[in-house]
Amino acid sequence: MSKSYCFAGWLIDGTGSPVKKDVLICVENGLVSSLEFPGPEELSRLGHGEFSGFTLESYPASTLLPGLIDCHVHLAMSGKRDQKLRLRQLRNEFEQNGPLIHERIEKSLGLGIMAVRDGGDVGGHALRYIRQNAHSRVLVKCAGKGWRAPGRYGRIIGRTPENGSTLAESIKADCAPADHVKILNSGINSLSEFGRETAPQFDRDELGEAFRQARGLGRKIMVHANGRLPVEFAVEAGCDSIEHGFFMGEDNLKKMADRQIFWAPTAFTMKALSADTAAGAEQAKTASMILENQLEQMSRARELGVAIASGTDAGSFGVRHGLALAEELKLMIEAGFSVEETIRSATYAGARLLGLDHELGRLCPGMPANFLVVSGPASDLPGSLADLEAVYRRGEKMTPRACNGRAVHG
Repeated sequence: MSKSYCFAGWLIDGTGSPVKKDVLICVENGLVSSLEFPGPEELSRLGHGEFSGFTLESYPASTLLPGLIDCHVHLAMSGKRDQKLRLRQLRNEFEQNGPLIHERIEKSLGLGIMAVRDGGDVGGHALRYIRQNAHSRVLVKCAGKGWRAPGRYGRIIGRTPENGSTLAESIKADCAPADHVKILNSGINSLSEFGRETAPQFDRDELGEAFRQARGLGRKIMVHANGRLPVEFAVEAGCDSIEHGFFMGEDNLKKMADRQIFWAPTAFTMKALSADTAAGAEQAKTASMILENQLEQMSRARELGVAIASGTDAGSFGVRHGLALAEELKLMIEAGFSVEETIRSATYAGARLLGLDHELGRLCPGMPANFLVVSGPASDLPGSLADLEAVYRRGEKMTPRACNGRAVHG
């Protein structure tokens, strides 16, 4: 029997419960067997490096929390700002993209991210990579190629129904073994006209039929949707998550809270665009206004009880794989979320959305010992995620790689 102990000064268990002080976690055969909170006498015994005959790792000035989850990434795309590089990578064949996807996955793990959900790419390269590398050290849920209406936004992410087929018929005929179905039901944010909304790409009936077909195949549904009507149609048809959700309005937030539909706000995308001075002062100003509006929606979502699962849209302009998650979580703090609520969005909420709550999301007896050790008290999070001391995967300690944002293709 393999047994070890890990002590930390603070614990965030992922459920949203208050931070706990001085935790001793026991790991047996890769699972958490107990969480204890030793008193002064037991604490005095912890400095000897051995505890009851078993190995002890001690981090008295650090915080222990579950492994992180990014619920919206594009592994086949670069988050770089160099548009020529981005376009070149979009045209890559799988043989070129495979190593880049591997690099982005490894970089994410080195930053404490143990699972991601890929939102699709036109070549289906992320899905192909994961099917060929089933034992990836990061758990990856894939949408393969997304679905869009003819002539509408989404060419870089997916395809359209062909030969007069409906969306539902196309989903049924798709042989790719994806975990999720990605549907685009709006355009993207305008940087020249604040608040401009686009019409839905699919109507309620089309989405309803498509969702029923997807569920029959055992797949969850993620919907790219901005604006009131595109989100309303997706919510009323019964999607699992709304991706982005800019300008969707309070009525949609209330419906999502009632139906416990997850929301991945991807707010950092707008902060990245607002920092792009090359785009021009007016566009950067509009991006800042969109960000502010999204933070207001997030604050209202918190009040209403909307289930938020953090996603970054990593791979979009200026949104770097791995590094972006801490930035997204900082924006949640700015929107009024507590540290515990913020970490919950990137742990337990994400695990539930991805169907990984048997493996990730919480630290409690019986769960796999997948956790991080971050320097400093819990109150320093999420900013202190840059000071990651250790990653434990099923109780096995892995020293984080020195990424620090220097990866060439991130």
